[in-house]
Amino acid sequence: MPKSTAALPLENRLKQGAALFIASLTMFFLGSIVLYLLYAYWRRDVVQPSSLLPGIFVLSTLLLVLISALSHQASRTVRRDHRKRTAAMLALALLLAFGFLVAQGYAIWQMMETPEMRNSFSQGVGGMVIILAILHALHVVGGIISLGIVSVRSFEGRYDHERHGAVDFAASYWHFLDLVWLLMLFAFWMTTAGFAF
Repeated sequence: MPKSTAALPLENRLKQGAALFIASLTMFFLGSIVLYLLYAYWRRDVVQPSSLLPGIFVLSTLLLVLISALSHQASRTVRRDHRKRTAAMLALALLLAFGFLVAQGYAIWQMMETPEMRNSFSQGVGGMVIILAILHALHVVGGIISLGIVSVRSFEGRYDHERHGAVDFAASYWHFLDLVWLLMLFAFWMTTAGFAF
């Protein structure tokens, strides 16, 4: 009869589950970016409208980097039992996350309103940019929900130097969103006519 092994402590299982979740999302987005780049490469000889990226993508990128930095700092301060500072950082990150979502929505709307997109949405890389940006925005909504829950619980004083797994997960998820967006934006920049300022 085989020896039974003890289950991992709950916190370790939660960390392991969170890591697997983020790893699977990373593979999904990396696959999407590779498919986008292949699509752009295969259509390089087809005459396409020159799609410009909205300049507001730069602002939304800065917001995303700030959210990631704030959530990371909150993950560090909660370990030192700075509960008020942690709660304030998480609340500010949540506010900036809504700003990011609004900026992304406006950027997508700007792209949809261009004559190139209205006349040939199904052709060219512009449509793919919009689809990938919307896909990323949907994952941002998930990040906003988790950040909102963690923020409320932080104001309630539920996290401290021993119990901070949810804050760590929220920070890791926003780092993931940050990395994916930077890779997507680089891929977009490489395959379009650049930014419209």
